[in-house]
Amino acid sequence: MSTTKKNKLMMLLLASVFILPVLLAKLALDNGWFNQAATNKGELLSPIVDMSELRTSDQDPKWKLLYVLPEVCTVECENALYSISQVRSALGKESDRAEIVVITHEKSNIAQLALLKEKQNIRLLNANLKSLQQMFEDESTDAIFIADTLDNIILRYPLQLDKKQAVLHSRDILSDMRKVLKLSRIG
Repeated sequence: MSTTKKNKLMMLLLASVFILPVLLAKLALDNGWFNQAATNKGELLSPIVDMSELRTSDQDPKWKLLYVLPEVCTVECENALYSISQVRSALGKESDRAEIVVITHEKSNIAQLALLKEKQNIRLLNANLKSLQQMFEDESTDAIFIADTLDNIILRYPLQLDKKQAVLHSRDILSDMRKVLKLSRIG
């Protein structure tokens, strides 16, 4: 084989080493051959829900574990309240960067509200039911939410009927809270 042919073959081989992986990656992306790297466990809200109208002026910017107290506090409601308190406790040294916020309205369960007022680590926000429904628009309030330091509700987690499932599900919430606290410099 002549030197010219060897050089051409070498250049072709060298070009294919760089071009072939790019072509394969493009083909894999176009055909969806792998998972798209979604790492959050909760449902990402799109569009996000802005709760800034509920903000109080003396409030420090913190990440929020959020729950809207319903009219009737069923087992799902009790599991949600238990889960968010456990998640905040499990954050350990990072727990001061997050807070539990329970939004109440004029139809919220009075008995549960009285119990929540006794707890030190829960902040209660009172809202008008109509403005709360407008704020959440198409989104159901029967869920646990994570809100960022700018009062944007970004993640949603379904309520659990079974206590064991609620505890297992709170691990997902904890995982997402740890991620946002690690990535955030605020709060």
